Amino acid sequence: MNKILVTGGLGFIGSHTVVELQTKGYEVVIIDDLSNSSIEVLDGITAITGKTPVFEKLDLKDKSGVEAFFAKHNDIKGVIHFAASKAVGESVKEPLLYYENNISTLVYILKELKKLPEASFIFSSSCTVYGQADELPITENAPVKQAESPYGNTKQIGEEIIKDTCKISPNLKAIALRYFNPIGAHDSAKIGELPIGVPQNLVPFITQTGIGIREELSVFGDDYPTSDGTCVRDYIHVVDLAKAHVVALNRLLTNKNKSNYETFNLGTGKGSTVLEVIKAFEKVSGVKLNYKIVGRRAGDIISAYADTTKANEELGWKTELSLEDAMRSAWKWEQVVRGK
Repeated sequence: MNKILVTGGLGFIGSHTVVELQTKGYEVVIIDDLSNSSIEVLDGITAITGKTPVFEKLDLKDKSGVEAFFAKHNDIKGVIHFAASKAVGESVKEPLLYYENNISTLVYILKELKKLPEASFIFSSSCTVYGQADELPITENAPVKQAESPYGNTKQIGEEIIKDTCKISPNLKAIALRYFNPIGAHDSAKIGELPIGVPQNLVPFITQTGIGIREELSVFGDDYPTSDGTCVRDYIHVVDLAKAHVVALNRLLTNKNKSNYETFNLGTGKGSTVLEVIKAFEKVSGVKLNYKIVGRRAGDIISAYADTTKANEELGWKTELSLEDAMRSAWKWEQVVRGK
């Protein structure tokens, strides 16, 4: 049984990926510093899978702590690296926080993986590496442009660091998964997106407004050149996304990769506007959402959605769940969390 480290494994995408890994028989070790997650997520993972993953609370900025972890767990076969700060708006206001947290932690992990006889590494990247793409849908061959935000820049820099490391490390194989906008929750409503403080992402803000925690949802701009003036994004169900990580990891572990550094877009291939997401929520919940159009937000691009051909054909993966499925599961999760 392969032992897999999942950093940020109690976070939104991380926890769903841990569930899929355990369902497929992998032995999972989680590192999380609980800065934007909760230890109770461990109970949700256990309830779904019937198995509790090993958990170590560790701040990955602690270099000696990372070294000690790998000395203890020297039989790690693969790493799925989620642990990072991830809000575009916050990164514009706090760039140094993002560079420290997202870059130094990646370097410390890769230094340890270089010491192993063989290691497979999956990097949680983002479509933000493309900036505002010249052509839609976005393929993996689209140029990586100057980032629109420090968050996006950390993903670009992170990919370069991994690529450079793979060039001189024959023992290391890596895949950067550039995903679009993950939303939704596990259908069991035992795990889901639960940001600490004010949500930085659209869907938890929608569900929190729907249930009455937030008074009003702000829609940032309605003057973009789109069908209804609001930004377009490719919203992918988190369970579909989690399954893609397991498929990508298996590709490396079974030596199906074509080179020791690869990139894949993960999305649905379809763009939805902010107002379309709001309407989907209202349809599945029966709740009329209180929202207001406000000014544009720094760092936001107009439109981004994936060309999923490469992931569909080479990974043998495709999305199965719809925008309405995602909104329904996110609403169910919000209600369970609030005891409604």
